Amino acid sequence: MKFYDVFNGDADGLCALHQLRLAEPREAILVTGTKRDIELLARVEAGRGDEITVFDISLEVNREALMRALDAGARVRYFDHHFAGTIPQRPRFRAHIDGSADTCTSLIVDRFLNGKYRAWAVVAAFGDNLREAAWKAAEPLEMNDMQMHTLRVLGECLNYNAYGGSLDDLHYQPDELYETLRRYENPLDFVVAEPVYEVLRTALSDDLARAAELEPAMARESVAAFILPDAAWSRRISGFFSNQLTNAFPMRAHAVLTVRAGGYLVSVRAPASIPAGADALCRQFETGGGRSRAAGIQLLPESDLPRFLTAFEKAYPGRG
Repeated sequence: MKFYDVFNGDADGLCALHQLRLAEPREAILVTGTKRDIELLARVEAGRGDEITVFDISLEVNREALMRALDAGARVRYFDHHFAGTIPQRPRFRAHIDGSADTCTSLIVDRFLNGKYRAWAVVAAFGDNLREAAWKAAEPLEMNDMQMHTLRVLGECLNYNAYGGSLDDLHYQPDELYETLRRYENPLDFVVAEPVYEVLRTALSDDLARAAELEPAMARESVAAFILPDAAWSRRISGFFSNQLTNAFPMRAHAVLTVRAGGYLVSVRAPASIPAGADALCRQFETGGGRSRAAGIQLLPESDLPRFLTAFEKAYPGRG
């Protein structure tokens, strides 16, 4: 029998896995990647009796690999908050999926564990830019403002680390970062004991300063789009920059496009005031997907840029 833990390399995937393994310790084969590397189940060659636990990757995107694993006799537990499509009803499959705009995978795991390692779920919610949900979840923890600030920055840093065109763009490999996290029940202890926090905080600040110098490629009352160059720093900062724009202009939708071979990598954030529609917009394009609040397109061909900008404006017409 083999055990597999399959997880998105961002803050939510890391913290979801970490919570569950604090509660249910076991050694497993880790399968992960960058934030955008979500077809992870295809890497698992499971057989009868094997057990797979999946965190924070879309069931819809991984449906074929999931069914293959179930047909081979594996057991699968699935924790996620992305668009799932039809959820399979199979005897060896247990789904914990909630696509609500105000939740994330770590909060779903937190519910499953009855809040046992709640602080890590708060970190993940901050990393996913779910600030209201993070504060609400943290209420029973009775933390002071400085502690909450630290959890927020840690979540943002862990999330920032996952963005990149490849693992070479990242400061830390997600599986190695998890191996460091797993030693700590309390994220505040992790911040004090490990240099990872300061390394990522400094790097995030440096990359964000570059992005802040950019002018929007398109700016309207209800939407704005930015185009970042083909560079490691821009690939790393695209997600955090998108979230920062959303927080600064909550009535406006934002698209951050990063130049890559053949076109653009796209991050879309719905307005914070009405956090919906990002996934529907991105699914109009071949490699698009995500969730209602935040979604993306893996490769938008350069020729499709005008069509995307038109669809973007149409999706968020404003008060009009």
